[in-house]
Amino acid sequence: MLFVAAASAHVFTYSSEFIYKDIKELESAMQGKAGAVIVFGAYVYDNGNPSPMLEDRLTTGISVYENEMAAKILLSGDHGTRGYDEVNAMKKFVLGHGTDPADIFLDHAGFSTYDTVSRAVLIFGIEKAVLSTQEYHLSRAIYIARKSGIEAYGIAADIKNYPRGEMRRYLVREWLARAKDFVYVNILKPGPVISGDPIPIDGDGRLTHD
Repeated sequence: MLFVAAASAHVFTYSSEFIYKDIKELESAMQGKAGAVIVFGAYVYDNGNPSPMLEDRLTTGISVYENEMAAKILLSGDHGTRGYDEVNAMKKFVLGHGTDPADIFLDHAGFSTYDTVSRAVLIFGIEKAVLSTQEYHLSRAIYIARKSGIEAYGIAADIKNYPRGEMRRYLVREWLARAKDFVYVNILKPGPVISGDPIPIDGDGRLTHD
């Protein structure tokens, strides 16, 4: 338990200087456009609509893109079965805001934060990115990204108020996940669950669409 606490604290402290709540402060810190804004997947309802958390991540990611702080949008989530598809729900939401389809890349194998970041490097060749997710999750995402060679900056996607009970569960899970990914990044260094051929992020995102 002491190791978990220490590893979690290390991840949080390491990443804190790269987390921003204001998009203008983020733009100033970045000093140049990113190759992509990476939007991390979250729960999608049975009717195909994104959950409030996912909607906030998407809205924030779109804002980064529309402010010309990222050239492309990488939507990464769980599409491991036919019956559950985060990425196409994310794509539908982003297209509904008028985003150029060629600038939208889909990663259907973003089964975890670690997988999303690993594939961002190995498959999409991303070197500089903005990460769009809730603040509680950003420190781990940034830690993995920066340790993996991405110049990563985080924008907090906390637009709505989420249920307290739900957030308590997420915070406990995140505390444990930081320790797990500390081990992955620094010791085990596994590859993503699914690898594949390179799809350069500076190309046409429609190649990744179903």
